[in-house]
Amino acid sequence: MTIADVHAEHSVAEHQHGPGCGHEAVQHGDHVDYIHGTHHHALHGDHYDEHESVAEHSVAEHQHGPGCGHEAVQHGDHTDYIHNGHHHALHGDHYDEH
Repeated sequence: MTIADVHAEHSVAEHQHGPGCGHEAVQHGDHVDYIHGTHHHALHGDHYDEHESVAEHSVAEHQHGPGCGHEAVQHGDHTDYIHNGHHHALHGDHYDEH
């Protein structure tokens, strides 16, 4: 999986999510996800990320970081960790699937 795989299927230029865009808004921690079909789109700089679900493990079960054994990938202003083909990004008290 590459970083491109975690970007939404449309760009900000093609469709801009916001009040009145026609998609349900869901608060997701410090930002809003917009439900687009079966996907959750979250604005991330000049593109939307897919925020489909919380990762399959909790921070208490396994904490990602230097030396955790998983590949680290820079993703904008944070780091994703590749865990069994999934990208995990710390989001408050849990990991999101990126």
